[in-house]
Amino acid sequence: MVSIKVPARICFFGDHQDYLGLPVIAGTIDRFICLKANPNQREIFDIQLLDTGKRLIVSLDDDLNKIKPNDYFRSVMAVLKQKGFQFDMGHDIEISGNIPINAGLSSSSALVVAWLRFLLSIQNEPVRVSDAQIGQWAYEAEVLYFNQPGGLMDQYTIAQGGLLFIDTQTGQSTPLNNNLGAVIVAESGISKETLEVLNNGRVYGQRAIATVQEAFPEFMMKNAVEADYERYVGAVPKEYRPYWYAAVHNYVITLKAKEELKKDTVDIGLLGELMNAHQDILHDKIKNTPPEMARMMDAARKAGALGAKTIGSGGGGCMVAIAEKKDEQKVIDAFLAAGALATYETKLTKI
Repeated sequence: MVSIKVPARICFFGDHQDYLGLPVIAGTIDRFICLKANPNQREIFDIQLLDTGKRLIVSLDDDLNKIKPNDYFRSVMAVLKQKGFQFDMGHDIEISGNIPINAGLSSSSALVVAWLRFLLSIQNEPVRVSDAQIGQWAYEAEVLYFNQPGGLMDQYTIAQGGLLFIDTQTGQSTPLNNNLGAVIVAESGISKETLEVLNNGRVYGQRAIATVQEAFPEFMMKNAVEADYERYVGAVPKEYRPYWYAAVHNYVITLKAKEELKKDTVDIGLLGELMNAHQDILHDKIKNTPPEMARMMDAARKAGALGAKTIGSGGGGCMVAIAEKKDEQKVIDAFLAAGALATYETKLTKI
């Protein structure tokens, strides 16, 4: 029997930055997709999705030429076949998990990574593939294959695990100190508007940066500082200016958080301030935070949360807060009292 367990992820700093080629800080948490598989003699993958009651049959000889949007089972197979891998043994497969779906914790990317690890595990010859390579292939299968607007943060974080600073241009990942105090996740109960929010953020952000670089060829985004917003904003069309502000300031915030998280002893209060500053930009400039979620996070901060923000693309889904351990239960209670669907403590985990 094959048994695989893959974690969810939270982006703590750098939301809406990875598709601009800017860095992110993200980590894996103790919410999982679990895959169990036994060989069969039917030359099919018989996939039971236990949490939804759905069943999917994929033939081993599927030509994979016509793959419907979001059919990640077949897109992963297609990507791996392009790399020279083959699938010779059918399996009966059960997939379950406790990652909220369409809530910002990357349940789809966790599923893609789990499926990819499974397909590699059943090769006739043993395969040794780095976690970073698995992240890249998962990104190809989930984002590039379907020409979706997301970046590589989800796949790289989930494949490698831990708390990471990820250079999204190169994929280079640097482990960081994962002592963030109490980490609390709250489900808003509001469905995300992922693709629309992502597409607007990506297109407008890229256009904003491009207009600056056209007017000032010497400007390089990787060297940006806070003052560059005002220095170059005149070159940016008015409709893109909020996204120019977000690109510059969230980049600076992410670098400040990285420097703190490289230390042996982390100032959680400072990280909370940076997280709140990041959320202010997501709310005011990216406009990815419904009023209901803003109220829930305000309530959490009043109850002792040092920082709180939306997770992922936003528009709904989950929120994360960090707090001192002594204030953890008060923050959980405040989220619930403000209308959160569910709230729970979570831990950063490598697997």
